[in-house]
Amino acid sequence: MKLKVEDLEDQSRYRHLMTLQYTDIVPFVLDYIRRTSIVTIFFWSTCLIAILLTALIRFNISGFYEFRQILPHTLLGLILLPVLVIPVHEFLHVIPFVLTGARNIKIGMDMRQFIFYVTVHREVVTPGKFKFVAVVPFITITIVLLILILVSPPLWKWSLSLFLFVHTTMCAGDFAMLNFYHINRHRKILSWDDADLREAYFYEEIQ
Repeated sequence: MKLKVEDLEDQSRYRHLMTLQYTDIVPFVLDYIRRTSIVTIFFWSTCLIAILLTALIRFNISGFYEFRQILPHTLLGLILLPVLVIPVHEFLHVIPFVLTGARNIKIGMDMRQFIFYVTVHREVVTPGKFKFVAVVPFITITIVLLILILVSPPLWKWSLSLFLFVHTTMCAGDFAMLNFYHINRHRKILSWDDADLREAYFYEEIQ
């Protein structure tokens, strides 16, 4: 049976763990992305691999192209493509929400923190559903970029490798939340968001 928000108010079955205001998302992300676990080791290793790939490609094109040819592709990979991929990234969060039955999906942003987010308003989210939603953009875009890097001309390999690194860092928020669930894996954590109040509520199921 699908849980409702009101079900989590049953204190004999669920314990309120915390309320996360959307204005505090960046401190939360910085906290959990720094906590060492298999999740953050994977994330930082992926960032390192992306940097090494960009360095290798840059070394290979050195001497074959002039600075005026390389500069536009550098700006393309560092700025333009990451900005253009934001709606794609968020849409890739929407798809798994839809596939798992969510209906009241909300997309938002906070330019003071420079964050973009997808959530479901007043619907209970299980750990499995959240993890599925969190990893889809990273996996999809990473695979697509690796294929494109493999088949593209040299200057485009440079642009796309830079883009791959930047997009990986853009996934820090997703990995921070994954780390939150991993660190608390001994608990069954359920959550729901109030998109109007811009708050997320986390509950633990009492065994």
